[in-house]
Amino acid sequence: MPLLSEKDAAYLREEFAKNLVHPVRLVMFTQTFACQYCKETEQIVREVADLSDKITAEIYNFVTDADKAKEYGVDKIPAIAVVGERDYGIRFYGIPSGYEFTSLIEDIFDVSRGTTSLSDATRKALEQLTEPVHIQVFVTPT
Repeated sequence: MPLLSEKDAAYLREEFAKNLVHPVRLVMFTQTFACQYCKETEQIVREVADLSDKITAEIYNFVTDADKAKEYGVDKIPAIAVVGERDYGIRFYGIPSGYEFTSLIEDIFDVSRGTTSLSDATRKALEQLTEPVHIQVFVTPT
């Protein structure tokens, strides 16, 4: 049984057709045991990838594909790396449901375009950074 309704899938199919420029890979890390929401997250990744020929799903086992997880800097599961022509370091940990699903879709658009809708002031502030910055956003659906 699909997690995305037919109405939502049709809407996303149309939006992807209009907004995706370059291919996007959803690189997911999972395992079959001791992982809450891995199964559902994998289903979401596969359903989203099926909505556009510009989106592909790559599913890896966190344990048996440990070298691949290390390559992507993934240290917990479920995890999704959103990768376009380059890897911008966008990672989702946990299930992208509710408002987080919208964030995943917006990131797919940004990665496909290779740009974001950040304001000029924000871009200028970011240009002033002299060292790498590791940003983590924690969300809980409570």
